Amino acid sequence: MPNPEIDFSAEFGPLTSSLSSRWDSDRPAFTFVDYGEHRDGVETTLSWAELDRRARAVAARLAQITGPGERVAVLCPQNLDYVVGFFGALYAGVIAVPLFAPEVSSHGERLVGALADCDPEVWLTSESAMADIRGLMNNHPVPRPKHLVAVDTVDSELAADYRPVPVSPEQPAYLQYTSGSTRTPAGAVITHRALAVNVRQVVEGFGIDQDSTCVGWLPFFHDMRLVQLVCLPVYAGCHSVFTTPFAFTRRPVRWLRMLGAHPDVITAAPNFAYEYAAAKLSKEDSGAPIDLSGVRVAINGSEPVRAETIAGFLAATGPLGFRADAHRPSYGLAEATVFVSTTPPRPPRVVTLDRAELSAGRAIEVATGDDRALTLVSAGVPVGQQLRIVDGDRGVAMADGDVGEIWLHGANVADGYWRQPERSAETFGGRLGGGSPEGGWLRTGDLGVRHDGELFITGRLKDLIIIDGKNHYPQDIEATVQESHPALRRDRLAVFSVTREGREAPVVVAEYSSHVDAADREPSEVERAVRVVVSRHHDLRLADFVLARPGTVLRTSSGKIARAATRALYLSGELS
Repeated sequence: MPNPEIDFSAEFGPLTSSLSSRWDSDRPAFTFVDYGEHRDGVETTLSWAELDRRARAVAARLAQITGPGERVAVLCPQNLDYVVGFFGALYAGVIAVPLFAPEVSSHGERLVGALADCDPEVWLTSESAMADIRGLMNNHPVPRPKHLVAVDTVDSELAADYRPVPVSPEQPAYLQYTSGSTRTPAGAVITHRALAVNVRQVVEGFGIDQDSTCVGWLPFFHDMRLVQLVCLPVYAGCHSVFTTPFAFTRRPVRWLRMLGAHPDVITAAPNFAYEYAAAKLSKEDSGAPIDLSGVRVAINGSEPVRAETIAGFLAATGPLGFRADAHRPSYGLAEATVFVSTTPPRPPRVVTLDRAELSAGRAIEVATGDDRALTLVSAGVPVGQQLRIVDGDRGVAMADGDVGEIWLHGANVADGYWRQPERSAETFGGRLGGGSPEGGWLRTGDLGVRHDGELFITGRLKDLIIIDGKNHYPQDIEATVQESHPALRRDRLAVFSVTREGREAPVVVAEYSSHVDAADREPSEVERAVRVVVSRHHDLRLADFVLARPGTVLRTSSGKIARAATRALYLSGELS
């Protein structure tokens, strides 16, 4: 592993320089695999030269209708137009706002909120999405753009004499809207320096070069996917191969086949995707054999990483050549551009901690079979940035083995939230007593502990349930509950606290599986099983249990359980 606190910011070079330097290369740059019309997918590829030319043409068009520093929203479907539009915006020196076409209906409120927050002058989209875009403009409370441009109709001749706008390191490159569940949208301001630094940290952390292949399917509007599938390939000069989230959810084996079709692969997905793909592999696939021996890095992040998922994925894919040391649990967040830490190339490290001690704020190992055993997966060490575990109330670093809030400092950290000074000061203005530096620390809101020199994520500060002075992590209770009865859907439940008679008490909202017969999911039987395991393993008495229909438990755009939003739904009386 590289030195975790190397300063990568000294050698600044904007991402646009990396792209423009390949203006005459005919090597494949980006390949889109479209499963919309054909079961086996149809590939369309842009070379580096073609990407550079199309991006310059878009930038030239933007220069005709807007100016550097203005916001330009990218509302293309997830295809090659999206990549062209994003880099066209960077070439033009405007502030890109990577969002999505209105066809992603499940995140409509996020789209409307982000557009209202940043008020872009120009919307970039594709001709195929134009009708939906006009519907968005006419039927929703969003600021109307001055110009609407279909990327795939821009005249490529505009690229002939265009030169990218020079940018400074501290100039905003794009706004990364976070996936929070209840607060108003917040656009993290990612500068050209922060982007270049973080991409280099990814290269160092995972050992990526021009012979690597970035493969994936997750949405470009999410931080991890934008960096892994769009920005990283440009910096490293490697090939990116991608499809859509819908293609994955319809047939997860498509992702595995894409992984097996290319050399030296780096991919990234949240924990649920590995579990889902493993579960569907044997049921779905009857085609040609899959060879996963070329997958060198499989990043697992964006939500809690479960040891059972890692073991299950290896059991399903190990016979196909997938190596245990390719699975790389990692940690990151939008406010740090995305990447913070990862593990070395070894089988993921799992520790078994005492649940009661962890609730008291200490990481103490116990035997695997202990009744109080709780497993956590290591997120490794930070790469190129400072990370401290801090007592947030006192602003003091904590000793190894003590649980606290994760604070970060580095050139990859965002320059605050777009036009939200108070919220920016709250999040990005942490002051660390005795720290170097003392000010300017990013308060992540995540709880973690350093144990034997490595980072373990224990939960979210805002989700923490405190009862009788003891801390309880909702994802720990959720993991217990989902194993209590076969009628419950895995990773489709939320635990939060409510106040009853002046005391805090936990509530469980859990979805039932539609694959289980109604007779086998009788609510009183399911509730009894849930209450028993929560009492036995967590010494807690539930205030309420709700067995809900599939789709009830809300999730953020990145797939995390939206506990606060589900709690608000519960308190409104809309759940029964």
